[in-house]
Parts: sequence; structure tokens; C-alpha cells
Amino acid sequence: MQRNKRQLTAFGVLVKKTLIEKGMTQVQLAQEVGTSNKYLNLILYGDRSGDKYLQGIARVLDLDPESFKKIA
Repeated sequence: MQRNKRQLTAFGVLVKKTLIEKGMTQVQLAQEVGTSNKYLNLILYGDRSGDKYLQGIARVLDLDPESFKKIA
């Protein structure tokens, strides 16, 4: 049986791209914003809103939080 592959949200794609550009891992980002890698993954795939962590993610990755609203 073949499972459907989950898709990153537009926000998730932006975060992953920025992590690569900054030479950071998702685990490092999760630690910086005070959550687990698993929960951060749920945010990036759209299973959780992550509202509590968006400001922290923007700060750590040096992104404009307003840009998140445009791609949401």
C-alpha cells in the first residue's frame, strides 16, 4: 500500500529554504524557539498553527513576520 507524501506548506518551504541558506538545522531552530523538532515539523507541514512560535522563528531566521501572512 502506498502512502500519500505529505507536503510542506508555503511557510514550511520558506523556513526550510532559509535554514539551508543560513546553514542551520531544523533541530537547531526548534531549540532556539523553545519547542521540539517534532512540533516544529508539525508546524511546517500545516498540522499545527504554531502561532506561539512564529515570532521566534522570524527572529531566529531574520525574516519579516509580515511575510508569513502573505504566504499563509
